[in-house]
Amino acid sequence: MKDIKEEIRQIVDTLNKYSYYYHVLDNPIVSDADYDKLYYHLVDLEKQTGIILPDSPTQRVGDVVMSGFKKQKHISPLYSLDKAQSFDELDDWLKKIKAEYKDVTFTVEYKFDGLQLAITYENGVLVQAVTRGNGLVGEDITAQVKTIRSVPLSIPFKGKVVVNGEGIMLLSELEKYNEKNDDMLKNARNAVAGSIRNLDPKVTASRKLDFFAYGVPYIENKEFDSQEELYQFLKDNKFLTNDFFVVTKDINKIHSVISEIDKTREELDILIDGIVIKVNEMNIRKELGFTIRFPKWAIAYKFAPLEVTSVIRNVLWQVGRTGKVTPLAVIDPVELAGATIRRATLNNYDDILRKQVGINALVFVRRSNEVIPEILGLAQKLDGFKEIEKPKVCPECGTALEDKGAYIYCPNTTNCPGQLKERIIHYCSRNAMNIEGIRDKTIDIFYDKLKVRTVADLYSLKPEELLELEKFKDKKSNNLITAIENSKKAQFSNFIFALGIANVGIKTARDLSKNFNSFEDLTKATVEELSAIRDIGEVVAKSIVEYFANSFNQQIIQRLFDAGVEIVYPDKQKMSGGVFAGKTFVLTGTLPTLSRDDATKLIEDNGGKVSSSVSKNTDYVLLGREPGSKYDKAIVLGIKIIEEDEFLSLLNV
Repeated sequence: MKDIKEEIRQIVDTLNKYSYYYHVLDNPIVSDADYDKLYYHLVDLEKQTGIILPDSPTQRVGDVVMSGFKKQKHISPLYSLDKAQSFDELDDWLKKIKAEYKDVTFTVEYKFDGLQLAITYENGVLVQAVTRGNGLVGEDITAQVKTIRSVPLSIPFKGKVVVNGEGIMLLSELEKYNEKNDDMLKNARNAVAGSIRNLDPKVTASRKLDFFAYGVPYIENKEFDSQEELYQFLKDNKFLTNDFFVVTKDINKIHSVISEIDKTREELDILIDGIVIKVNEMNIRKELGFTIRFPKWAIAYKFAPLEVTSVIRNVLWQVGRTGKVTPLAVIDPVELAGATIRRATLNNYDDILRKQVGINALVFVRRSNEVIPEILGLAQKLDGFKEIEKPKVCPECGTALEDKGAYIYCPNTTNCPGQLKERIIHYCSRNAMNIEGIRDKTIDIFYDKLKVRTVADLYSLKPEELLELEKFKDKKSNNLITAIENSKKAQFSNFIFALGIANVGIKTARDLSKNFNSFEDLTKATVEELSAIRDIGEVVAKSIVEYFANSFNQQIIQRLFDAGVEIVYPDKQKMSGGVFAGKTFVLTGTLPTLSRDDATKLIEDNGGKVSSSVSKNTDYVLLGREPGSKYDKAIVLGIKIIEEDEFLSLLNV
């Protein structure tokens, strides 16, 4: 028992140290995932032994109040939330309430990852703003909060009211700030905490924060019947509230909403770390009441972390298809968003300097969408810390590197193995020529054994050559030759994308295919003509013109045409007068037979466009399995919702 008590003592001390760095100094030294893992281990030990130390973090709601601000007692306590980390845990909570209250409904809302605030109004005027602190006492940050433009300085309601919500920094604002300032902000959560807890309100104002309201812990001479009514009150009183707000009785619906948000949360411009589920009816809330730490009528479903900490052990410099040389950090293996991560990007050398990272540095790692994870910033410099040196020669061909803006480039565009291989890999990718069966290792073999140097060389490969390679049997060789042959008929947009022009992604390639009648017209376009196309700026336009002016690129393109590659042009008349001309679509959920790319192409080829969010300007929401918040918003706005069968019938497919 003595050893366990010593272990509990050590864990409590460690967690309190982490909390101090996070909440007081705004300088976290571990990720949320690492903290939670240790915290729940402590919870288990306390349950097993019954030993609960008086300073255990399990016994308090919040954290230490900073002495630099005036302490302020909350009019009404701000509680923490009970947490569920699986659907089983969530269902236990939901079913327990439904067993007692048959007609109960639940609201489903974002769990913001920012700084909780409580703002008091009297006679319709903002009189005080306080941080959550320990839930009973917070810090008076009125001057700082008044600089947040989304916080109303006056409201229509004239009684005394406390509105609570989350101070947040939009991810787009964080990116803009870090581009313009040397004092890099680690992430949006720490950025808002550091901004509001700054004694100079001017600093707060410079960070362009926002405040999303979601609760009313105290109100004078007024009661709400439901969370829906409370939300409407917030909107009526000029508070910023999030559009995502679902009301349902159905547990399966709650599951599907959570699953959809978990899949798409990285597309949001705000940082969320979970979903909050609340009992909607206020009379039921009153009966359920509170524990000492949290309300019994609300729970937070926590997502798996998108951000963890790891240690940089080495940095590799990789050469891309355009010659750009970028740093890739080799890190200690860490679990992140369902995958084991061993490498993470550092973007460029200037990024390394701004983030002050190096070898043997504990760093924050975040995974965005399905792109390779990124190093966000430094947590700690460990023993043996060493700065990362800027490379002078290309790691692939030894050519002296050149600086172009923030990036380093290898100028050896015609003979650098790294560039040549990456161009072929890009050419074969799904949104390009879609040559199945060709992977990175396949290209390495082709390059070394068959002297494949350009994309045009692919069309000269013969079955007997492939059969001589290790692991290439008859079936594999024939399938690969067939896939290469099938790629010869290429949609205009896919062919443009496949060329690998710098700064030209699939969307830009589609825009170009719509605005030019032939490939020849595109190759002759001027910077001015290209810049006149919507969403194509001067930088992209110059990249396109320079690409087609390059004699090496001209030779490769001609060899492709000589090998039998044909461009299939879109029917411009059909597109301009198609069944979806002038219509805007939003896709949600998984379609039965069509991929999102296929559906998008069908819409665009028939005159429509695809948007990522539902608004009053949306004409159709194309509904698939397990739809998310877009479906709910479409219902609220009265947008026409169609499924795949109806969608295809509109096209007479």
